[in-house]
Amino acid sequence: MTTYALPAPSQPPAAAPHTVYTVASGDLRPAANTTCWPTQEKLESDLAAAVVDAGWTVRRGHDVDPDKGHGFIDSQRAGIEVFKQLPPDAPLIVVEGVWQYSHHVLAGLRSHRGPVLIVANWSGEFPGLVGLLNLAGSLTKAGRDYSVLWSADFTDDWARQGLRTWLETGTLSHDTGHVRPLPPLPRDPETELGAALARQLRHEKAIIGVFDEGCMGMYNAIIDDELLNPLGVYKERLSQSALVAEMRKVSDEEAQQVRDWLDDAGMTFHTGTDEATELTDAQLLSQFRMYIAALRIADDFGLDAVGIQYQQGLKDTVPASDLAEGLLNNVERPAVRSRDGSRELYPGVPLPHFNEVDEGVAVDSLVTNRIWTAMGLDPATTLHDIRWGEEYEGRFVWVFEISGSVPASHNGGYDKSYSMRQPPMFFPLGGGTLSGVSKPGEIVWSRVFVMNGRLHVDLGRGTSVELPREETRRRLDATNPQWPIMHAVLHGVSRDQFMARHRANHLNVAYGADADTADKALRAKAALFAELGVEVHLCGDVRW
Repeated sequence: MTTYALPAPSQPPAAAPHTVYTVASGDLRPAANTTCWPTQEKLESDLAAAVVDAGWTVRRGHDVDPDKGHGFIDSQRAGIEVFKQLPPDAPLIVVEGVWQYSHHVLAGLRSHRGPVLIVANWSGEFPGLVGLLNLAGSLTKAGRDYSVLWSADFTDDWARQGLRTWLETGTLSHDTGHVRPLPPLPRDPETELGAALARQLRHEKAIIGVFDEGCMGMYNAIIDDELLNPLGVYKERLSQSALVAEMRKVSDEEAQQVRDWLDDAGMTFHTGTDEATELTDAQLLSQFRMYIAALRIADDFGLDAVGIQYQQGLKDTVPASDLAEGLLNNVERPAVRSRDGSRELYPGVPLPHFNEVDEGVAVDSLVTNRIWTAMGLDPATTLHDIRWGEEYEGRFVWVFEISGSVPASHNGGYDKSYSMRQPPMFFPLGGGTLSGVSKPGEIVWSRVFVMNGRLHVDLGRGTSVELPREETRRRLDATNPQWPIMHAVLHGVSRDQFMARHRANHLNVAYGADADTADKALRAKAALFAELGVEVHLCGDVRW
């Protein structure tokens, strides 16, 4: 008789009575974790005080590592080990004061049986709100129930009441009355256009080039082929190593021609000589090589849109991708020719780029490009992080901000755009941004996401507003002053409604020429998605 060594059954610990456990998912980059740790400590202290005041005990689910200098879960393996030691039925709070990699805790949260609450501090200093939204979107895709809550310091009545509700019931709901299903659409030129473009896409098909999938743990940013292909959209899976190899084939002269074009267009580059802390000419030339290489590879594969992950591999290899990405998204940009010089690649049009290979944005930017082009609008589109926001003169103004890949036309042109060195804690090899303050105007915002095993899209309207220079400066200094910023007012959607509903850290933004045109473009977009079988939700005030 053969006897095998069977694993001993695990004996998970029992939950202590009236005790809530906490975990903190962090970055994969050590510099980001150590830099952000004091902010995280303060948030955990503020939250713990509120929990204790509610009559509960707080127990941290993992220790602070004095050698690493922080207490974050900083890898998927670390997360799995932490959850092995947690009572599986205990109420659990994921505390996020910073950007976090959702896959660090996704394995544990999928199997955890107790109620889960994700909390963040209402602060722009570090992107804790962005981290909360990404984890929420990832859990939505995974089909795992959760609740969310946010507060500046958890001393306000609203947050404390919400916390008490969750502690007592295991659930917390927020008002999402601004969301409604798409009603029957009128038969008009815009809906006919959207439906016709949808049929064209499904019949003729499109290819999105994905340079290494799954950026920064963003499980929610991956759309499986089984959901993507019925739209007529297919992936070309590419390696970022191929991008670096192609960059090496770009001559110094070609890269310098891009720099000369941007100088002539009036773009400002804030350069220095210290590679570790300043933007240098060498970093910029590397970024221009990436811009050229991306277009040549896109031409090789016949791509309709492209996404560069950059994190994690490229951050240790070449300067940031953001400047190249912003150039790709703009109609007016430096010309790039084929390797033999015989053809200009993608002349007179953007090659839509979906930052951080967010495939929800890929689908969105692809269809936006086609609708806006057909309507004679500027098809430049971009994604933003939902970073933070505050009241200004009686209305809530969001800070939409991303790491530097905004097309110049959104800033009002290259002469109103500038480039600064990326923060060293995120971008050790530097590289410049394509930054500026988004011009005032009417916008359409949207988000494609996975929920209940299906593709959904939220569509809404807003206005990019102009704020006084000193208020813009304050908001930049409160977040990342190197990055492009949009001051956004959403129509008919409050701060808390938006936070409660949004299923991702990103949203897609495009401009309409005016309010009427933006409404027409939104209607065409809704018709296109409906024709493709995507579940369409209208958010806030729509004028039809």
